[in-house]
Amino acid sequence: MTAAILLTALAEELALFAAVGFLLFALDDLLVDLIYFSRRLWRGAAIYSRYPRAFARTLAPGAQGGWMAVFIPAWDESAVIAPMLRETLSRFGPGDYRLFVGHYANDPATFDAIASVGDARITPVRLDHHGPTTKADCLNHLYAALIAEEARRGSRALAVVLHDAEDVVHPCELMLFAALVGRAAAIQLPVVPLPDPASPWISGHYGDEFAESHGKELVVREAVGAAIPLAGVACSIERSALDRLAAIHGGQPFAADSMTEDYEVGLRLGAMGLRTMFVRIPAAPGERAAVASRGHFPASLDAAVRQKARWIGGIAFAGWERLGWSGGLGERWMRMRDRSGPLAALLMVAGYGAMLLWAQLSVAQGMGAPLAVTIGPRLALLLKVNLVLLAWRVVMRASFTTAAYGPWQGLMSVPRLFVANIIAILAVRRALSLHNSAGPPRWDKTRHIFPKELGA
Repeated sequence: MTAAILLTALAEELALFAAVGFLLFALDDLLVDLIYFSRRLWRGAAIYSRYPRAFARTLAPGAQGGWMAVFIPAWDESAVIAPMLRETLSRFGPGDYRLFVGHYANDPATFDAIASVGDARITPVRLDHHGPTTKADCLNHLYAALIAEEARRGSRALAVVLHDAEDVVHPCELMLFAALVGRAAAIQLPVVPLPDPASPWISGHYGDEFAESHGKELVVREAVGAAIPLAGVACSIERSALDRLAAIHGGQPFAADSMTEDYEVGLRLGAMGLRTMFVRIPAAPGERAAVASRGHFPASLDAAVRQKARWIGGIAFAGWERLGWSGGLGERWMRMRDRSGPLAALLMVAGYGAMLLWAQLSVAQGMGAPLAVTIGPRLALLLKVNLVLLAWRVVMRASFTTAAYGPWQGLMSVPRLFVANIIAILAVRRALSLHNSAGPPRWDKTRHIFPKELGA
C-alpha cells in the first residue's frame, strides 16, 4: 500500500512538472503563430494591395555581375554524387557557374563517380588527408579551391551556394540568388523533404517539421529581427561576407570543429551586423510551390536519431558554448527556442512516464486493489489548458503539412507527432553522450539516396 501511494505521488509530480513545461512551450509556440498570422494579414493589407507579388523568373537581375560557385562536400557518396551532379547541371542549364565537389584521399569511389560525369563546369577538390573529418573542413578546402579558381579567371564569384550530395536543386535557384545577393549577406530558400513511400512514419515526419519550420518559423524569425540560420543546402553566401568570416577565423570561413557549421554561419553573419534573408517565392505566376531544394531524408530510426543528434548536439549543446547569448530580444528569443530540444525531451520523458504509471495504477485499481487514483485540481486545470493548446498545435502542424504535401499527409502528420517525440528523446540522449565524449568531431553522416530512385 505504501508503494502504491508513493507511485501515485510520483505520477502526479511527474505530470505536474511536464504540464507546467508543456504550457510554457505551448505559449511560446502560440506567440510565434500570432506573429506569423499578424504578419500575413499586415502584408496582405499593406504590401500586396499596393505592389505585385514577386516571382523568381520575373525578378530584375541584380546590379552586380559575376559567376556563381556551388560547394558540394562529399564523403562516401559514390552511390549518389554522379546522378546528383548530372541532374544539377541539367536543371541549372547553361550559365556562368561552377560546381566545386570535395572528396577525400581515402574515398576513391566518390572521386571516380565525380569524374564519370565529365563536365568542365565541375571542379573536383581532393582533401589529401583521410576522411571523414567534418563537413566544415571539407567546405574550407572548397573555399581554398574557389580562391585559386578566381585567381585563374581574374574575377571573383558573386556568391557561394551550398548543397549536399543528394539534393534536387530548383532550376530557378541560381537566378534567384543572383537577383537578391546584393540585398543580404546570406539567403536561405525553403527545404522540402521528399515523401518516401517505404518510410511514411520516420522519413515522413521530416516533411511535417520542415513544412512548419520553413513555412512559418523562419518567416517569424526574420520578422523579429533575428538572424536566419542556414540549412547547409539551398542557401547562398555573398562572396565578400565569406571573406569576412574567413578573416575572423584564421582564413577558414567555416568552423571546422563544428557539426552544425551551416547554422553557425547564419548567426555569425547576423552578429556581424550583416543582413540574412529567408526567401519563399514561387518561380512564376500561377505556381503555388516556392523555389526550394528537395531531398531524401533518413528513412530508418537509427539514421534519423543519428542525424537529429548531430543537429541537437551542434545547436543546443555546442551552440550554447560556441555562440553564447547575444543580440536583441528577438535574437535571444530564437536562440532560446533553438536550444530548447533537450528540455523538451526531458518534459516528454516525464509526461510519458506519468502516463505509464497512471495506466498501471488504474489497471490495478480496476482489478480491485485498494487504490485511489485521483488528479489534483491544479493538475486538472493544467491538463485541460494543455489539451486545448495541444489541439491548436496539432491543427497548425496538419495545416502546414497539408499545404506542402496534400490532405492525406496532413492527416498522417497527427500520429507522426508521437514518432517525432520518440526520435527527439533518443536523439537528445545520443547528442548528450557524444557531447561528453572525448575526441574531435567527425562527419557522422547518414546514407543518402538520390531522389530519382524514389521516382521523384
